[in-house]
Amino acid sequence: MQVMSQKKLKKMVVLGTGGTIAGKAADASDNLGYTAGQVGVAQLLAAIPSLKDLPCEVVCEQVAQLDSKDMDFAVWQALLARVGHFLAQPEVQGVVITHGTDTLEETAYFLHAVLPDALLGDKPVVLTCAMRPATSAQADGPQNVLDAFAVAMSPGARGVVAVCAGQIHSALDVQKVHPYRLDAFDSGDAGPLGRVDANRVKMEGKWPETKGGQAYPAIEDIAKVQHWPRVEIVLNHAGASGLMVQALLDQRDKQDQPGSASEGAVQGIVVAATGNGTVHQALADALLKAQAAGVKVVIATRCAYGRVLPTPHAVFPDSNGLSPVKARIALMLELLELRGAAGF
Repeated sequence: MQVMSQKKLKKMVVLGTGGTIAGKAADASDNLGYTAGQVGVAQLLAAIPSLKDLPCEVVCEQVAQLDSKDMDFAVWQALLARVGHFLAQPEVQGVVITHGTDTLEETAYFLHAVLPDALLGDKPVVLTCAMRPATSAQADGPQNVLDAFAVAMSPGARGVVAVCAGQIHSALDVQKVHPYRLDAFDSGDAGPLGRVDANRVKMEGKWPETKGGQAYPAIEDIAKVQHWPRVEIVLNHAGASGLMVQALLDQRDKQDQPGSASEGAVQGIVVAATGNGTVHQALADALLKAQAAGVKVVIATRCAYGRVLPTPHAVFPDSNGLSPVKARIALMLELLELRGAAGF
């Protein structure tokens, strides 16, 4: 842990996990052929001199150093533990997390789901990122970090949000929608919560609501998890078949045989369905078979905007508006059965 300024009354904590924001390329003009997760978070912050002028002590810690395409459960557990640790300290005003863009929306949702309301009620967790590496002649990381600090120190700020290209997105709605544009994130129909202009936060919506006592596993329970439930995402499309689902069931059957380890057998399937949760009949038949075998099936939509609206004759539960990747996380948490369930 490193302290970036003199002792002050309030603390802002920055947790580094790698990503493009910490990436390096051989040439300052190269914004694509870089290696992510090469620059430490302390070095990233040291390159932003104006952080020293903030009316708070800035503390940073390296939790991980990876390309976010390689994000895994172990890093999530470590990150959650450190976020919880710092939020519980009265002098900490908020936490900023530097993260890769590829799985930022998943990490944001995971933290939203498992951080208790008691910690998030009056303190924000702000994820930020970059679409260009730290070595770029036009790096966007420093401004995104400054914007993240502006959001984290904003009066009334709370909940888990993402800040990129001057926009503030809630963890529930944020999605990466473009592979290389600087404003690569979108919040669908919900729209952004607000903007950051010249270090001034302008809210267009309300800060994220608390979860209202939703019974997800607690931080201490998550820390003890050694084997996460296996939940796969299956895409519906023209000509879809049930072969992928059947392969998962076949593997499950093999692992259920005497002498075989059941660890790794599929426990849940999220369908990235077409339209309003529609599924090809061949795939639906296989999913019904999986459901009858005890596999939890949840329907989300592959559409970038909108959510599945349930119909009276729906045979599978929907994802309550979550995207497929977020529905997968919610289903894993439900299947852990440590403290209640999210419920679909």
